[in-house]
Amino acid sequence: MLLVLADVLATLEAGRLFDMTPTAVLALMAVLVVCRSNARVYRRRLRLSYMDGFPRSVASVAAAFGLGVAIFLLLNQTGPKDDDVLYVVLVFIVLSEVLRIVVFAVCNLARRRLNRGDRTLVLGTDPVGLDLFRNMVEHPEFGLRPVGMVELDHSGSTARAGNHLLRGDLATIIIEQHIGTVVLADPGASPNETVEATITANRLGCSILMLPRMHELFHDAPDVERLRGYPLVRLSADPTRRISWWVKRSIDVVGAAVASLLLSPVIALCALAVLVESGRPLIFAQERVGRDGRRFRIYKLRSMKPAGDREAQTQWNIAGDPRVGRVGRLLRRTSLDELPQLWNIVRGDMSLVGPRPERPGFVAEFTAAHEGYWARHRVPVGLTGLAQVNGLRGDTSIADRARYDNYYIANWSLWLDVKIVLLTLRELLRRGAH
Repeated sequence: MLLVLADVLATLEAGRLFDMTPTAVLALMAVLVVCRSNARVYRRRLRLSYMDGFPRSVASVAAAFGLGVAIFLLLNQTGPKDDDVLYVVLVFIVLSEVLRIVVFAVCNLARRRLNRGDRTLVLGTDPVGLDLFRNMVEHPEFGLRPVGMVELDHSGSTARAGNHLLRGDLATIIIEQHIGTVVLADPGASPNETVEATITANRLGCSILMLPRMHELFHDAPDVERLRGYPLVRLSADPTRRISWWVKRSIDVVGAAVASLLLSPVIALCALAVLVESGRPLIFAQERVGRDGRRFRIYKLRSMKPAGDREAQTQWNIAGDPRVGRVGRLLRRTSLDELPQLWNIVRGDMSLVGPRPERPGFVAEFTAAHEGYWARHRVPVGLTGLAQVNGLRGDTSIADRARYDNYYIANWSLWLDVKIVLLTLRELLRRGAH
């Protein structure tokens, strides 16, 4: 936040020196903050080194001013005069970099002298975890204040942790100890335990730093921090805690409501076809599992003759079922039977994009049989998803679906949602043409 404030002050001063209009200053300020944010100039970091971030900072300024000038030209707005653009850039760089030096110096001083930093929990009690704990204590300039250690692999190594060991449920420890950062310091721990611990900490708002396997051979990258030579990979935050997730939810509500309105004639025609072919009911409702295991009723246009509730909950695939008529086959092939789920999206049961919802019985079965299947329920389920646009529909591999769903969650962005929607439309057009 202090770095953002420094850039705002530098922009205001550069605008004042070169008589830029308030509109031009505000527009340039917005472009600068967005570009530098995307370049990760404002990212959280352990080592507050001005020199480490200098190349990235200068490159982001050049990109921001180039984009700003292009926007001014396109909108025919008054920005910096042609002869002044280079000077505005130079003045901004000088002012912003001086302020960055001041910010880093103040923050480093606060960490060392005032013990300012995140309350940190180390997961793993092996010698590497103990050494990381010791380095955090001895070097507060990294901004981590270790409060305890938790054993991950239950290997009997708790004696090494001594009085630093904390026992109990991880979520309870994080809440009671007001933990801000969790360090996964046991690369040898079981994947299931590590994933579960990571998701728990992420959902509670913690920053996650992970010591990778073969860390001695690990080289630097944008998401890699260094703590006294140890590489720590900073994992992405829980997507549902980002501001952009609220944008996603807004798009869901508006998009589903508009789509329902525009497609209401199509839904009505499909319902009429169902009525003519097999009578009532027109809408099929079934219990599904959504985010965090919550159950809800999903709505579809009925594509087959009614089945008993037990059969509907336990029959996995209805391919070749004689109860599916010509209308039903068309609805299923074109996915028109799923249009009533737009109402589920408006209600908040679902999203436009996310892992597809499944019936409770199969969720229990797949969770027991497939590693990581349970983790796909940490975000809302969707009308379409990454697995589906990669051909995983109907009677296909559950393990592959879970892998795609968890990839989607780990790499979620608004652009990924847009891409999945476009791929879904392409797939629907292809199916409709056959």
